[in-house]
Amino acid sequence: MKYIISLLSLLVSVLSYSQQATLNPITWKAIYTPTTLNEGQITLTASIEKNWHIYSQRPTDAGPIPTSFSITPHSNFTLVGKVEETNAHEEFVKAFDAKVFVFEKEAVFTQKITCHTKQPFIIDITLEYMTCNDMQCLPPKTIKLQMAINP
Repeated sequence: MKYIISLLSLLVSVLSYSQQATLNPITWKAIYTPTTLNEGQITLTASIEKNWHIYSQRPTDAGPIPTSFSITPHSNFTLVGKVEETNAHEEFVKAFDAKVFVFEKEAVFTQKITCHTKQPFIIDITLEYMTCNDMQCLPPKTIKLQMAINP
């Protein structure tokens, strides 16, 4: 009997881990929009499933990993300013016992660039984020995006 209970416990643990490993409540999309003859804007949009959220870029000592971006430098472009965000709101999160800035449903981040060529090129973007709901937090995730720029 103990063997059967142990086996069932192991099976439930494996299924729970497997389910968590396949959860992907956030999808990302990147687009480039020219704004002037040699400038443009990269827009990174996170679509967030119901009851989930991600965190602002604003650093916090409370515990969640802030969303962050790294754009690989290249001679074809220059970054103008820093990545900006819109619509983060502050709320108390029980898991961290603190107020933090979060996004629900959608998060939009923008980065302005100056292009130094009229030829198309690729920009490599690495982003890291953490997502949680009221029951659990998933481990921080790092993804790499490549986007074509047609100045």
